[in-house]
Amino acid sequence: MLLTDPVTLENAHVRLEPLAAAHAADLESAREGLEYAWYTSVPASAAEEITRRLAERDAGRMNPFAVIAGGRAVGMTTLCTIDQPNRRVEIGYTWLSPTVQRTAVNTAAKLLLLGHAFEQCDAIAVQFCTHWHNRQSRAAIERLGAKRDGVLRNHRIGPDGTLRDTVVYSILPHEWPAVRRSLQERLARG
Repeated sequence: MLLTDPVTLENAHVRLEPLAAAHAADLESAREGLEYAWYTSVPASAAEEITRRLAERDAGRMNPFAVIAGGRAVGMTTLCTIDQPNRRVEIGYTWLSPTVQRTAVNTAAKLLLLGHAFEQCDAIAVQFCTHWHNRQSRAAIERLGAKRDGVLRNHRIGPDGTLRDTVVYSILPHEWPAVRRSLQERLARG
C-alpha cells in the first residue's frame, strides 16, 4: 500500500477518514475555542484548509484525514511530506477541538497513523516536526516515544517574517513495537 492511498483507519477511540468538503461544517465548529500561539499556524477557515490539503493530496505530497470522535469531525491530521520512493513520511498539520484535547483521541489517532505507516506501507521512518517554541507539541511528540533527531535552524520564514527553528523527531521500524505497546497501554489506562 502507498502512503498516498486513501484509507479509513479506526479503533475504539477514533476514526480517521479521508478528508472531504463534507467535513467543513463540523470542522468549522471544532475550531471554536482553539487558542493559537504566535508559533502555530491558523487556518483562515476549515473550508479553505480542506481545499488546501486536498490540493496537496492531489499533488501526492499529503494524505489528509478528518478526525472523527463522537460521530463528528473534531479535527484534522495528515500523513505529509510523503517521500514514497524512500518510504519516509511525516505525521503533522494536526489540530483538534479543545473539547477532545487531553483525551484519548490524539493518542488513538497517532497509534492508527503510525501503525498504518509501518505495518501497511512499510515505512522506514516516520517523522514529526514542530516549532522550537512549541513546548506543548514537543512534549507530546516525546511522550509518543519519538526520538529527537535535531534542530533545523532558520528552517522556515513565518507569515509574520519571523524565522522558525524546527525540531525534528522520528520513529524507526525497530522502535515501533515498543512505541505501539506504550500507546496501547496509555489508551488502556484511560
